[in-house]
Amino acid sequence: MIAERVLHRLAEQDRAVQEAAAAVAPAAARVAGQAVLLIPHRGETGDEAALPADYRKILAIVRAADGPVQVRAVGEELGLEVTVRGKLEPLRAKMTKLADRGWLHKRPDGRFTARAQA
Repeated sequence: MIAERVLHRLAEQDRAVQEAAAAVAPAAARVAGQAVLLIPHRGETGDEAALPADYRKILAIVRAADGPVQVRAVGEELGLEVTVRGKLEPLRAKMTKLADRGWLHKRPDGRFTARAQA
């Protein structure tokens, strides 16, 4: 009876570890039947050419800035209607995704800086 409980708990712990690992793994999209990562982690390919064009533009704008930039400033550079908050949210999501994948750094104040080029 005790052995069954121990095995059950070990199985639960193993399942929890696997679920946590799956949550951390980047999501892949399917293109032509193959799984591809749309925004790769910076360590996987240090090459910006792996990024989609709109993400490369965002990265270039942040790198060209003198210091940390707000999403609004990047939106202005891209020609977005920055007075409408809803227009900036997709851009904020893209910039956050770049930060999550190591291309940008998101500061606690919500502004973004470029990581040093490798």
